[in-house]
Amino acid sequence: MQGSTVDSGQTALNYQTEAIASGHHGEHPDHRIFGVIMFLVAESMIFLGLFAAYLTFKLNTPDWRPEGESELELLLPGINTLILIASSFVLHQGDSAIKKNNQAGLRIWFGATALMGAVFLCGQIYEYFHLPFGLKSNLFASTFYVLTGFHGLHVLFGLLLILGVLWRSRKSDHYNSEHHFGVEAAELYWHFVDVVWIVLFTLLYLL
Repeated sequence: MQGSTVDSGQTALNYQTEAIASGHHGEHPDHRIFGVIMFLVAESMIFLGLFAAYLTFKLNTPDWRPEGESELELLLPGINTLILIASSFVLHQGDSAIKKNNQAGLRIWFGATALMGAVFLCGQIYEYFHLPFGLKSNLFASTFYVLTGFHGLHVLFGLLLILGVLWRSRKSDHYNSEHHFGVEAAELYWHFVDVVWIVLFTLLYLL
């Protein structure tokens, strides 16, 4: 009887030791992804407020677009939009790769996404230098720069997250099929940035 108790205690101790070593704690589930989602929900509220302000100004301002002011060109923003949408699919391939322990694939796909994000930002800066209005030209111009600039700041932050994942992936054991929170967090944030831009592009350029 005593020997059985000792064996049971030893088994429990071994299980606890293995759980600690592997980073799994039954009493402390991992809520980090939930935290990221809640953060993105909060960010969504900020963008919704900006979108609501834009629509309110547009519907209640008689000279919203002053007469004679040229319409926004669609070519460059349209290309930028395609690049950003495509980058979400490219980034997802990196997430799929690491879940198969393909670390080289993670680096390739995340590197390609980083390049696409940088191209998007360069395109936006180029557009700023060639717009027919300035920040203080009129109410439309001010809201345009605020909305696109705030989104651009989020793209920059997302780009830094992706570069952070690439930096950490230099250690071959940092990300694998069991431990890849950083990869998933970066992907969720990038998808959020993508969706916000689609709404923004529709409001500013198409409506």
